[in-house]
Amino acid sequence: MIVRIAAAAAAGAALALVCLPLGVLPKLTCAVLDAACPAGREPRGRLPQVARLTPVQVAQSGTYVALGDSYSSGEGVYELDKRPLNDGADRCHRSTGSYVPLVAQAYRFGGGTAFYACSGATTGQLFSGQYGQRPQITRVGPSASLVTLSIGGNDAGFTKVLTACIAKLPWSTACVDQDAAVARRIAELRPSMIKVLRELRGRAPGARIVVLGYPRPFPQGPVETVDNLGVEDQRWINGVTRRLNDTVSAVVAEFDRGIAAFGGSGSVEYVDAFEAFTGHEVGRPQPYLNGLAVDVEELKVNARSYHPTGEGYRRFADLITKQIAAGPGRPMNNFRLANP
Repeated sequence: MIVRIAAAAAAGAALALVCLPLGVLPKLTCAVLDAACPAGREPRGRLPQVARLTPVQVAQSGTYVALGDSYSSGEGVYELDKRPLNDGADRCHRSTGSYVPLVAQAYRFGGGTAFYACSGATTGQLFSGQYGQRPQITRVGPSASLVTLSIGGNDAGFTKVLTACIAKLPWSTACVDQDAAVARRIAELRPSMIKVLRELRGRAPGARIVVLGYPRPFPQGPVETVDNLGVEDQRWINGVTRRLNDTVSAVVAEFDRGIAAFGGSGSVEYVDAFEAFTGHEVGRPQPYLNGLAVDVEELKVNARSYHPTGEGYRRFADLITKQIAAGPGRPMNNFRLANP
């Protein structure tokens, strides 16, 4: 009997080393011991099975946390919104017309939805906070399973860029003359984006982090002046948007490759929205972006200028919900134990 037990132990150790399926080991153990296993039955107490989660299962397993700037907060439709969403919505211009509530309706998240995007946010302000509110980054915890955000446009100074372009004299080159300064700010965005993604991963290592890019604001081949922006101005702004998106998407792709290489859980994914508004750019009959909006009484540019319309945010929601379903283009390394 001692010999049989020793043989079973040796066989078990060898089988463990070659990683045989869990269901094979109990049968062989019974055969070697020739005892404790009724005829035709396996031993009791089988181990739970390990199941790999799908991208949708990962996203829905906890809380959906929505962060970012005005393209996420809903700036473009904020003035039409009569229902403040949560504390600080009046300063951050969080709107029910944003893509966030639409994504929350499309999927059932086990931990609900937390919406904290804030108009004007930079990568730095994700850490420092705005208007006396907690930093957005601190809203993310271990229970987060999906994080969405758009960020980087304010780091590149898009509001100032557009203001300078629109306010210039019609024949001046003040718009495109900003190229060197904008290029420098976009280059400086890379380490800032890495810092943001690293912090989000540290706070929610199992979450899917989905970064939304920016749409091309003007037609690919503009033919007429729009809001004092000539054809060359529009082409240049389109090009700047592309450069900004390329920088962000490259950081995201590199970061996710690192996660996958080490078999880490969660993911970092990029949603390319550059062509999302094709046929509906500023100047088109049914634009998905607001053009220049001026408050005549106050003689100032309204903040909704060059932000998505309701249709634009619905288009964003469609892009993100499809990304949630599709996943990062690789297997998720999130697992759970399932009863056999």
